[in-house]
Amino acid sequence: MTIQFHGAVRTVTGSMHVITIGERKVLLDCGLFQGRRKEAEEKNRNLPFNPREIAAMILSHAHIDHSGNIPSLVKQGFEGNIFATFATRDLCSIMLLDSAHIQEKDAEYVNKRHRKKGLMPVEPLYTKEDVVDALQHFVGHSYNRWFFVTNGVKAKFVEAGHILGSAQVILEAEEAGLHNRIVFTGDLGRPKLPILRDPAHVKEADYLIIESTYGGRYHDPIDQANQKLAEVINRTAQRGGKIIVPAFSVGRTQELVYSLHQLRKEGRIPALPVYVDSPLSTNVTEIFRVHSDLFDRETYELFLREHEDPFGFGMLEYIRDVERSKALNDKREPCIIISASGMCEAGRILHHLKNNIGDPRNTILIVGYMAHNTLGRKLVEKWEKVRIFGEEYVRKAEVVVLNTFSAHADRNDLLEYVDHFDRQRMKGIFCVHGDEDQTYALVEGIKSLGFDHVVAPERGDTFDLA
Repeated sequence: MTIQFHGAVRTVTGSMHVITIGERKVLLDCGLFQGRRKEAEEKNRNLPFNPREIAAMILSHAHIDHSGNIPSLVKQGFEGNIFATFATRDLCSIMLLDSAHIQEKDAEYVNKRHRKKGLMPVEPLYTKEDVVDALQHFVGHSYNRWFFVTNGVKAKFVEAGHILGSAQVILEAEEAGLHNRIVFTGDLGRPKLPILRDPAHVKEADYLIIESTYGGRYHDPIDQANQKLAEVINRTAQRGGKIIVPAFSVGRTQELVYSLHQLRKEGRIPALPVYVDSPLSTNVTEIFRVHSDLFDRETYELFLREHEDPFGFGMLEYIRDVERSKALNDKREPCIIISASGMCEAGRILHHLKNNIGDPRNTILIVGYMAHNTLGRKLVEKWEKVRIFGEEYVRKAEVVVLNTFSAHADRNDLLEYVDHFDRQRMKGIFCVHGDEDQTYALVEGIKSLGFDHVVAPERGDTFDLA
């Protein structure tokens, strides 16, 4: 038995790990690598293993850095099942199509430039047809129910509390008398977040693969989130500005709308128009409504017993139409615009940033993690000048970072999670999905709890599972 790490090691994107049991291989996640364009292109097009050799795949959740290269996997010969929760399967059905649309539009744009220069055309990473083919491989499962993966391997999903449908994966693998329980956290959420249930605690494992996005950082208490959000909105509205919010379509957008709903009900913010300008976010919100059984008790009671929609209120508008989206840039009065993509690398948020970044009355509100070399990270670092659509813009808008809304566990949450495991049984812990400094910080933190054999793998590293 071995495990090989192919992505999201010492970085946060491109999650991809292969467990080999005898001659059978099981893939955990198949995410897109996001970063410098040339490096991302190389890694995403060239899978580091033969897809035809993968017997089955298990997907922790629908975020593109975990699911976004599944169409390439299938396109290159994978023929097995892709196991996911029902909500993850439903989210992927729209998110992967949206990703394919972006791939196709990017290729179309590049090819226009190439034709003028007499260069060879480029192909999209995958197309909508490739996504439709990939979706045929999905098999949905409920939480807390064992299912057959391949000979000698069974698995079950338990709540991860990160986004709708997110799951930790527990695998039981057996080969030639060797038996191992492997726990893969995927991305762990935070206790007491609104909307979703808290992450489950697993106590027994031989090997643990754990994310480390915030392995060395601490979040502000969750109960401060609404207060800080209200302060930003009120301050910006008083100076006549707009609040521009880059937000992931899955999870963060719904959490923000939920918080704005609460603040408006309590009279803590003015009656500003709120626009969710993202067709994908609009579709995702509908899937949230379908899977209300996954809500925490407070949200479930609000939604079903009080017949109140936590994702809809007066002066909130979900925008699909392109012309309606463009019209937002002509508005001069204060408003809140929530748009994708979350890391400001594509989508409608780029148009809103281009049109609003130079006005000191406005605020760019950052509520999620921004990977290295993305426009979002440059905004977090408050660069004075940034490039959008190839042109340079001077940033005069205020930038506010609210990590209170993060859907990732912080250092305290991660260490508290690990502390539940049986130290005598644990043979090894692998820290993944974090920038290098955060991964090493978590490694040292886990060692301080009394666990041995805690490592930060590099891309391509293989470990024997004894």
